[in-house]
Amino acid sequence: MVDKRSLSSRLDALAERIGELEHHHTAGDPDGPTDPSAAPSHFCTVPELPERQFGAEVSLERVRAIVDIGSKWLNGTNLHYYFFESGAWGADDATKDVVRQAFGVWKDVGIGLDFTEVSSAADAEIRIGFQRGDGAWSYLGRDILDRGQQERTMNFGWDITVSGPNGLDTAIHEIGHTLGFPHENQNPNAGIVWDEDAVYDRFGRPPNSWSRQTTHWNIIRKIPPDTVEGSPWDPNSVMHYSFGAGLILQPTEHRNGLRPQPGLSQKDMEVVKFFYPPTNGTVAPELKPFESQMLSIAPGEQKNFNVIPSATRYYNFRTFGESDTVMVLFEADDGEFKYVKGDDDSGKDLNASFRVRLYKGRKYQLRIRLFYKSSGGETAVMMW
Repeated sequence: MVDKRSLSSRLDALAERIGELEHHHTAGDPDGPTDPSAAPSHFCTVPELPERQFGAEVSLERVRAIVDIGSKWLNGTNLHYYFFESGAWGADDATKDVVRQAFGVWKDVGIGLDFTEVSSAADAEIRIGFQRGDGAWSYLGRDILDRGQQERTMNFGWDITVSGPNGLDTAIHEIGHTLGFPHENQNPNAGIVWDEDAVYDRFGRPPNSWSRQTTHWNIIRKIPPDTVEGSPWDPNSVMHYSFGAGLILQPTEHRNGLRPQPGLSQKDMEVVKFFYPPTNGTVAPELKPFESQMLSIAPGEQKNFNVIPSATRYYNFRTFGESDTVMVLFEADDGEFKYVKGDDDSGKDLNASFRVRLYKGRKYQLRIRLFYKSSGGETAVMMW
């Protein structure tokens, strides 16, 4: 004989479970079985850091240029990456191979950066861990230089050896952050209007279990319009989240979900090559003592100069003009340029300058990226 109370209890539990599944589907939950093409259940975060502050004398135009470009590396940089080998931050070779492949995807675009794996955390700018349950994240661009030598700058918190957007695309996405690219879904030019309650609910539940602040920082918050220079929205960018139905109210065509195509989009490749153009075959002019050189470049662009000292002594380097730049000197060492000294004058009413001892017979290269220049004149550089 059937126990009516037990049957009633089971029916109530079943009704509750059906209600949960229906709620998950309408809220855009990717785990819902009714939508097999829905977004992956895990999402990346960018660690929240204090936003850079500028004095009242710095115009919004300058702020826009500095913030947009300041996270990017100097072109020609060789970024070294290291995998933590043991403990909670370690991983097997198959997992590491996915990340290696992702570095290759960016390099195969034909950019002017190199990526070299090293065996010591002290030799790496990019330090990669695989702590499960800690999410996937990376600091943005040059922010990784402010981390301690034994700290992670990137983490993969779930299995990326699987196929689909939770696999290789996750690694490509995190490396994109390290190259200085933010989440594309936060581009203010997207015109996205969120169902904020649904977004907070969706990401507040497992497997992400984010706080409202984390959800706001990575999804709801718009990148300040003054920092994107009118960059058009690219819904297919690898830097864009994939969303299930019920989270986006506008544009209306994305109410049933927004799922970028796998891999780098055409716009991704165009943008990364703007900041990091190929350097093959490019011959840098020589910068000689007491001879000024005009930069003649636009904001975001870079110019390199070879420096071949004729005597061993201290030399001064300085930019001239109303501009914001980062200027760095590298020394050629066994086929690789290694950092010697640099200065970043962005947001200051100063010019980039430094004094450094150079050695006769060695080869150096000075690299200058322009953030901003006034409309009233050109920017030059001199050594003496």
